[in-house]
Amino acid sequence: MFGYVRPAAQHLDEAERQRFRSAYCGLCHTLGRRYGFFARWLLNFDFTLLAVLLSLGTPTTSRCQRCVAHPCRGCDAMNASPALDAAADRSVVLAWWQLQDHIADHGVWKSIPYRLAALLYRGAYRKARALVPDFDAAVQRHLRELDERERARCASLDAAAEPFAALLSEIASAEPDETRRRIFAQLFYHLGRWIYLIDAADDFKADAKSGNYNPLRCRYEIEGDTLPDEVKSALGETLDASIRQMAGAYALLNAGEWTAVLDSIFYDSLYGIGKAVLSGVYRKQKRRIRRTKEEPI
Repeated sequence: MFGYVRPAAQHLDEAERQRFRSAYCGLCHTLGRRYGFFARWLLNFDFTLLAVLLSLGTPTTSRCQRCVAHPCRGCDAMNASPALDAAADRSVVLAWWQLQDHIADHGVWKSIPYRLAALLYRGAYRKARALVPDFDAAVQRHLRELDERERARCASLDAAAEPFAALLSEIASAEPDETRRRIFAQLFYHLGRWIYLIDAADDFKADAKSGNYNPLRCRYEIEGDTLPDEVKSALGETLDASIRQMAGAYALLNAGEWTAVLDSIFYDSLYGIGKAVLSGVYRKQKRRIRRTKEEPI
């Protein structure tokens, strides 16, 4: 999983920060309830956003629940809901096939951690596959397309990112309302494109060392392990274009009680995260958060 998407916490008051934390903790509890303790490790910000979007129009409630991370004080977690269930089911399916992709991409010895993880999640995946078979089939189809393009060393950023963008757009099928489903399909398509490209920039140095495919290297024929400034500028423009497409789709929705949180994501934090990745400080920020044991946002 990726986990790039999160609100701009510095621009939210404590009540709004707590609102997002409750969704994050609610998804953690839902993963544990539906798929067992180890499924909680699949928790990430991206699927928390999915749960929030799918809950729009439905009043959400939360309560203090026992917490693995904070066993003494617990956590305020969103109560069980169809939106949380849908996010949990799809996160398990996507995580499973990402594990399979890692197993295929690494040698016998380097793939051992991924094989062990697959053993842990096999039962959870089978349950999730039975609940969302169409999404499971779509994930397999799009990841095959992605693998084909990566093996061909695709030099087009749009073509390289399209299978993952199309994969995330399939998440819109969880929305029963046809109008909102079309809006979500557009929003998640460009979110998938943005995630794929921002991840390519984030992993550029590591990919240069390992020799793994990276669309930025192929598109701009870069030597070495550093993105030139002109490439960063061009990539920043295409990333921002996807954010504007997401924001345009989001503007068609009535966000209700989630307005402040979602505004901070689509109008602020995605731009900031993109700049942090391109400037090379994003991983340092993540390490600092882990050291200080801050809350999710």
